[in-house]
Amino acid sequence: MSSSSFSSSSLSSYFTASNDSAPGRPLAAYGWDDVWAAEFAPYAEQGLVPGRVVRVDRGQCDVVTASGTLRADTAFVTPHDPMRVICTGDWAAVEPAGDPRFVRAYLPRRTAFVRGTSSNRSEAQILAANVDMAIIAVSLAVELDLGRIERFLALAWESGAQPVVVLTKCDLVPDPVGLSYLLQDVETTAPGVRVLAVSAATGEGVEMLGELVAGGTSVLLGQSGAGKSTLANALLGEEVMAVQAAREVDGKGRHTTTTRNLLVLPGGGVLIDTPGLRGVGLYDAESGVGQAFSEIEELAADCRFHDCAHLAEPGCAVLEAVEDGSLPQRRLESYRKLLRENRRIVAKTDARLRAGIRREWKAKGAEGRANGAAKRGGLR
Repeated sequence: MSSSSFSSSSLSSYFTASNDSAPGRPLAAYGWDDVWAAEFAPYAEQGLVPGRVVRVDRGQCDVVTASGTLRADTAFVTPHDPMRVICTGDWAAVEPAGDPRFVRAYLPRRTAFVRGTSSNRSEAQILAANVDMAIIAVSLAVELDLGRIERFLALAWESGAQPVVVLTKCDLVPDPVGLSYLLQDVETTAPGVRVLAVSAATGEGVEMLGELVAGGTSVLLGQSGAGKSTLANALLGEEVMAVQAAREVDGKGRHTTTTRNLLVLPGGGVLIDTPGLRGVGLYDAESGVGQAFSEIEELAADCRFHDCAHLAEPGCAVLEAVEDGSLPQRRLESYRKLLRENRRIVAKTDARLRAGIRREWKAKGAEGRANGAAKRGGLR
């Protein structure tokens, strides 16, 4: 992939051009509909105007309104609550005049893609709001990390969006049989999820992906070097997002995209391009984990005990599936790992759950001590 660079003015001119291209209902191209209009009515009575946040940067944001793109301050939106910080994809109520202009509020989100931060304080970070589809970009230039894909899927399902896994740079796998095996591996890892092999270099799969994302809001997620910005440019039909070559040694890339940008697609719909994610932490995503491992949840319904932990219980349908080979052992271990991680994160903010976990550990400790004492008595 060749390197190229674009200034931030490229995005600004793109936002303006996209807005001007729909003179009748300029916000319709960004997803505005009658339901949003009804929810905005109380703000309209206050003299505020609606707009969609297309970029957020250091306490300010770019908002597309019916009259154009404006820069607004986000000071009135609670900044110290991570779940209430203004985010790309939000529909905002903006003061139409004044210097500076302010975002006074945002409409209730239909969906929100949230991940846990890398800190030990169990904080949340909202990556995109009001998203219909989460495109998980995975590069075929490096070895597949199925566990990471499962993490992305859990967060995508939890957000309320429909996930799609896109295997980028498929032109780097010249063997059709090898590519078919890779697709099968990911399809097994992502039950109920569409998996596409795409190459922005050759155009393979780009048109099909464009048809999938038309008519809604999609967010593009993945690690640096996964080819997200290149894929965004392919969907846009022009080089709007800056791209850089990934390292040939390990396929990793640098953070070319530093902000989350919402872009109108020529075939319909809008796309939010995001910076590469090094860490994919869970944040209260138990139902998302369940959907990402839906086959295990279905098997668990046939376990003898309703609270079966799928460890060594008799009549465990999940363990039976592992034994007969219908469920990979790796899937079960990954499922257990994500559930443990999610429970630990939730426990940091839920005192009742923390107390329950302590009781469980005390009970297990007492049971272990009793078993040890019984063994020692038998030896005597």
